[in-house]
Amino acid sequence: MKTNRTTLAVIALLSILFVSCNTDIKKTLSKDNHVTFDTLIVHNKQYLNNDTANPFCDLNVHFVYPIKSTKNDLSRLQQLFIRNTLGQTYDDFTPEEAVERYSKAFLRNYEADARIFKDELLDLESHPNLIPQNLDMLHEDEMQSNDFYSYQETLTNKVLFNESNILSFQVHRSNNKGGSAAYSTFSNYVINLQTGNLITENDIFTPGYDVALQQLFAANLMLQNGVNTISDLEDLGYFGIDEIMPNRNFLIDANGITYIFNKGEYSAYLLDAPEILITFEEVRMLLKKNTLVSKLVEQ
Repeated sequence: MKTNRTTLAVIALLSILFVSCNTDIKKTLSKDNHVTFDTLIVHNKQYLNNDTANPFCDLNVHFVYPIKSTKNDLSRLQQLFIRNTLGQTYDDFTPEEAVERYSKAFLRNYEADARIFKDELLDLESHPNLIPQNLDMLHEDEMQSNDFYSYQETLTNKVLFNESNILSFQVHRSNNKGGSAAYSTFSNYVINLQTGNLITENDIFTPGYDVALQQLFAANLMLQNGVNTISDLEDLGYFGIDEIMPNRNFLIDANGITYIFNKGEYSAYLLDAPEILITFEEVRMLLKKNTLVSKLVEQ
């Protein structure tokens, strides 16, 4: 796939600007982060050997990234978006270069996997005694179909909160690498625009927060599902809830701190990824003093 054929389209210019109020707190903790964003979109569908009768890979990327920041190091912000959306491999590139290189790498990896799979399939056809005895008809049919080694991936990110020196964004990746199995993950990141670093749980909470949050997670999950006990949650497809712990996968906004537990962490893949909002009122006593989050609560 030639470089100049990579589809890169800037489709949105987002200015997220807020007017600060006249109170003392909001003068020191301005809502206006002065960060502006653009979006790059890629849709690449490539057939093996450029033959539409062959399997294919289908890549969709919707990459939001900062293009202007009057109060922060723009290159540092862009690096955080690139690293946590596309991967650390692309740290040293511009957003446009990173997206293009990611697209090319996806195609190369797909072609390599498809060749390996095709060779293995030919070996099995030539040596039927190597076919596993427990291979059922469904999986055998899948292996014979083109769909089994067609790859599809959708990668998107979006800014969910951009106020008071806090910038929260979420990355959603879904893919299907042949057959009926599809995977989906949500990864969340919160940037402290005063330092240019990602905010961690230790930055927010006082020691012992994990046990307190564990109880809040269980209580909120029971409330969301309209049940009264952890055993009831297990009947619905959840597991390990009595041991559920903070997983660093959280967002911060004006309402509180939202944790997402991806499929397979504490729930069956058939269920949606559990999303639990812990309001600031619920954790007020756990918050460290004089942090961006504690000041956000005071507004």
